[in-house]
Amino acid sequence: MNRFGYARPGTIADAARILAQPGAKAVAGGTNLVDLMKEGAETPTILVDLKRLPLDEIRETEGGGLSLGALVPNSTTAWDERVEARFPLLARAILAGASPQLRNAATNGGNLNQRTRCYYFYDVATACNKRAPGSGCGAIGGINRIHAILGASDQCIATHPSDMCVALAALDARVKLHGPDGERFVAFADYHRLPGDDPTRDTMLQPGEIVTAIDVDPFECGDHWTYLKLRDRLSYAFALVSVAAALRMEGERIVEARIALGGVAHKPWRVPEAEALLAGEAASPELFSHVADRLLQGAVGQGGNDFKIDLARRAIVRALGQAVAGTPQTIADKRIA
Repeated sequence: MNRFGYARPGTIADAARILAQPGAKAVAGGTNLVDLMKEGAETPTILVDLKRLPLDEIRETEGGGLSLGALVPNSTTAWDERVEARFPLLARAILAGASPQLRNAATNGGNLNQRTRCYYFYDVATACNKRAPGSGCGAIGGINRIHAILGASDQCIATHPSDMCVALAALDARVKLHGPDGERFVAFADYHRLPGDDPTRDTMLQPGEIVTAIDVDPFECGDHWTYLKLRDRLSYAFALVSVAAALRMEGERIVEARIALGGVAHKPWRVPEAEALLAGEAASPELFSHVADRLLQGAVGQGGNDFKIDLARRAIVRALGQAVAGTPQTIADKRIA
């Protein structure tokens, strides 16, 4: 691990000022950054400890929404009665991730900004354009079972690892930022970046900016939601494919649909045109297959992850069937018929 300085600011303004310095990195729970520092994949010159900042509350917003403080632990968010009642999709997605110990330490803001778990990104002896620009991508032509099938580039095929972010994408959340120029909101769909020609940047955060909260507005879907996560083992594993689905229904017809995929791209994957195919329609397996085809349009495997395309298609169909029936996926049963 490299030598680094340490700062523990008491105000958001002071934190933003220090984070604007080259090589500064924010740390809260540390469940991802500290691991990367141990491996040499991250080498900050100064760690900015955010734990003293007043960002550890979940607050009510107008219209029945919630503002989730960036420093609220994931476990606190998942078990908050208001989150469970108004956004059960979010609560279930959080509980599908990591382990109880990690969820107790990890924060909402840290979850948004966690980095990929690509093997090559962690291994400093291998080529990785995200870690070392211009070195190449070891996953392309290498071991790529967990890698992206959508939105990738010839520079990077890593995936975003979060479960919470998949649900937040489906819920049309907004990320509240504070930086040198004051506060701004970024739509969740725009917060994370695709790799393109610069895979080193995962988000739209600018130097000196801090995530202060995540705002979620109500989406009245009743029991018509599900979070389906498919992985190699039942717990403490990242998604090969995950699906967050929430439907607003009137009788047998779908009025509005929200669908986001995880484990398949550099960011939570949403396609509004695919969601629009469900609006005003009666649910059917044929319709769900059509929606899955649109969501996965352009999907490309890299050899080791070719199976993800069919797995994702079947997962989408199952998740939509569960959402329509009002039978959310249980944490214990991950079988796909």
